[in-house]
Amino acid sequence: MATVSYRDATRIFPGADRPAVDGLTLEIGDGEFMVLVGPSGCGKSTSLRMLAGLEEVNSGSIWIGDTDVTNLPPKDRDIAMVFQNYALYPHMTVAENMGFALRMQNVPRTEQEQRVTEAARLLGLKEFLHRKPKALSGGQRQRVAMGRAIVRQPRVFLMDEPLSNLDAKLRVSTRTQIAALQTRLGVTTVYVTHDQVEAMTMGDRVAVMKDGLLQQVDSPLALYDTPRNLFVAGFIGSPAMNLIEGRVTEGGVQVGDFVVPVSREVLAKAPGEDVLTIGIRPENFVLSEDGGIGMDVAVVEELGADSYLYGIPSSYPADAPLPAPQLVARITSRRTPQKGSQVRLQVDPEYVHVFSPRTGDRIS
Repeated sequence: MATVSYRDATRIFPGADRPAVDGLTLEIGDGEFMVLVGPSGCGKSTSLRMLAGLEEVNSGSIWIGDTDVTNLPPKDRDIAMVFQNYALYPHMTVAENMGFALRMQNVPRTEQEQRVTEAARLLGLKEFLHRKPKALSGGQRQRVAMGRAIVRQPRVFLMDEPLSNLDAKLRVSTRTQIAALQTRLGVTTVYVTHDQVEAMTMGDRVAVMKDGLLQQVDSPLALYDTPRNLFVAGFIGSPAMNLIEGRVTEGGVQVGDFVVPVSREVLAKAPGEDVLTIGIRPENFVLSEDGGIGMDVAVVEELGADSYLYGIPSSYPADAPLPAPQLVARITSRRTPQKGSQVRLQVDPEYVHVFSPRTGDRIS
């Protein structure tokens, strides 16, 4: 096992007008499960491929343990990679696919069989060892691809969106298996995904990227509770955080016909700004009879245990600089408001996040 360090690592593709990965500095602990997450094109897969040796590092360096691997070929880095498309040999059995790398390394046959059998036991594949990939389901093929990585006993696992080809139900069960397996093996793992739910449920820590830049790296709960900027606030969470611009007024920020309370200390951190962005998670709204943000309900989604209300703020000024923001509220009451109705949503000031729309940074 080993630590992984990106030290101001940059990758610029030929002909590009900006870096795909721009000065990435990230420390990954020994045995840690680190998830890189972000929208398509943010640089997360490029960062992983730089670590694997599949992409050049134009400046900066990458270290595995005490070894600078920036210019080492992939075979000398002691890593194992699990790809999105499984990359299994169709003419080989499961056992042959899993043991292929060991044969290339001239590992003794007895040890090959022992490692393959142990990996198959861990992954629940023992009964499939003599089958070929075409006779397996998508989830089983993905486990074979993981088994092929496990038998090599690498210092670092790299996983590039390994669940994206699976259906929704299988993704949920497989991600729990991967997280549990990584805990048992204790191998440092770097996992790339665009799915923030995967990131939140699997990672010890999560690194959020945008346009090649690292936005925030923190535990899943810290990312959720204290996003550093507007991008992280809007990206982490499903449904996303409500981000609403309002005018600064005495005692808070005005949204429609209601003033959301914001302390003087927070308002003082944005001197001279007339408009601030407040962020409220859907689950932090409470239906209220006396005060709160007015909402014209446009859509109601009833999910059994709770419901989601979608709409816009009531009495939103027509001359506002931006169109009325969409609001989402998660309601646990069994008496759900109807479409077309108007409700009031109260929120505890403790759960109100405040951002500067000028810089995008959190000020609360």
